[in-house]
Amino acid sequence: MNVLVKYLLTAGVVVVVSEAAKRSDRLGGLIGALPIMTVLTLVWLHVEGQSAEKISNHAWYTFWYVLPSLPMFVLFPWAMARVGFWGAMGMSVGVTGISFLLLARLVARFGIQLW
Repeated sequence: MNVLVKYLLTAGVVVVVSEAAKRSDRLGGLIGALPIMTVLTLVWLHVEGQSAEKISNHAWYTFWYVLPSLPMFVLFPWAMARVGFWGAMGMSVGVTGISFLLLARLVARFGIQLW
């Protein structure tokens, strides 16, 4: 697959989400919440001939990596009203990192290695 086509389609998704969000908070949130990037990545991996195991592993790890990002979506709006955009972004990234570390330690007890 031509790398330029991949970049254009993937960037197009980001533009669609941001343009939708300008017009409607709910619509932008809905489109942004859809796993469009993951679906595109799975399609790119398949089209490029990656193994079924590789594609399945990508979906598996994506699931685990999405979980620690969820608190960010609650924290960000609360923090933005108090510390502004960049402060909220920094706090959100920090909480996501800490959440990832905690989740990784927790699931390691069940044999799931995230790092």
